[in-house]
Amino acid sequence: MLDLSNFDLSSIPVKDSMIDAEIVAHVQLQNPLEHALLVLTKTGYNAVPVLDLESKFCGIISKSNIVEEMFGIEQIEVSRLHEKKVEDVMESDVPTITEQDSLEKALHILINYSFVCVVDEEEKMQGIYTRREILKQIRNEFYRQQSK
Repeated sequence: MLDLSNFDLSSIPVKDSMIDAEIVAHVQLQNPLEHALLVLTKTGYNAVPVLDLESKFCGIISKSNIVEEMFGIEQIEVSRLHEKKVEDVMESDVPTITEQDSLEKALHILINYSFVCVVDEEEKMQGIYTRREILKQIRNEFYRQQSK
């Protein structure tokens, strides 16, 4: 049986296993929704961070945000994707963490999100921390215990 009583998530900093911002797919505030949908489709992600021109984190855009915007009163209006910008439909009230925060704090956020953005004191995105990463940490602890 897995015993996590000695596995202290509050002592492990996020920066040890976050994904660096340089390799994270994202879109910018002023991008048209059609560009955001293309990025999401080509990467296979359901959501990506939204940044401004100075790499400041502004929110998250998801496929659902975009698809919902396409629905007109009587039909799907794909032309609206060219007219609307990412900033018009993105979620802006999204929690973030810092590199110094613990995995425990990330875990609480990852209950409702598939990833959380890691930002610095100026809100510039440093990377992301994903559910996958926290599950890998728990798996590694499990294997460590098994080898004892």
